[in-house]
Amino acid sequence: MTGHLLAVAHRAANDPTSLRAALDTGVDLVEADVHAFRGRLEVRHEKSLGPWWLWERREPVRRRNGRVFELRELLEALNGDPRLMLDLKGVHPRLADRVASVLDELAPRAAFTVCTQHWWMLGAFGRLPRVRVVLSAGSRRGLRRLRARLLEEPAYGVNVHRRLLTPAVVAELCRRSNVVLTWPVDTRQALADARRLGVGGVVSKDPAVLRSVLGARDG
Repeated sequence: MTGHLLAVAHRAANDPTSLRAALDTGVDLVEADVHAFRGRLEVRHEKSLGPWWLWERREPVRRRNGRVFELRELLEALNGDPRLMLDLKGVHPRLADRVASVLDELAPRAAFTVCTQHWWMLGAFGRLPRVRVVLSAGSRRGLRRLRARLLEEPAYGVNVHRRLLTPAVVAELCRRSNVVLTWPVDTRQALADARRLGVGGVVSKDPAVLRSVLGARDG
């Protein structure tokens, strides 16, 4: 990673079509949500409501009405591009081990990034030294735990909800990690706030915000 503000396309890798579009813009990372479900590693943002339904924004959606992609398909669509950040969702006991096995099988040399709010999962990637692990925190309690954890053991990266951050907290996190990411950054006002905070990267689902981050590098 370089010293400029990193641009991470939020959820862009949940679908191979949006994946390619995001990569073509030149973002640094595309993010995908990975869930374990009935022996599959599914790439989707929606939560599962049993075998027939998915749920997002308080609305149930029938599985049969949409196409749920799997991690193997996503890696094939990347075609060797390393700009992938996998966000491990849920607390399935074998999710991390299975993701690590698939990465080891299909992309053993790729320097992917893996993040989760369930940090115990990240130990599964110790056998993949090229994989960068990022500790996420989305609550005040999570941030307190993160700050304590970093005092004991520095991390490659952290990803913290923007409302939890101040410039002083970001400076503290930067001393114990290589990169500090934040989300959500989906408006120009949010991007200005992220710059004020001094973070190293922004996670955004808004193409205009991502273009602004990338365009600033040419100035």
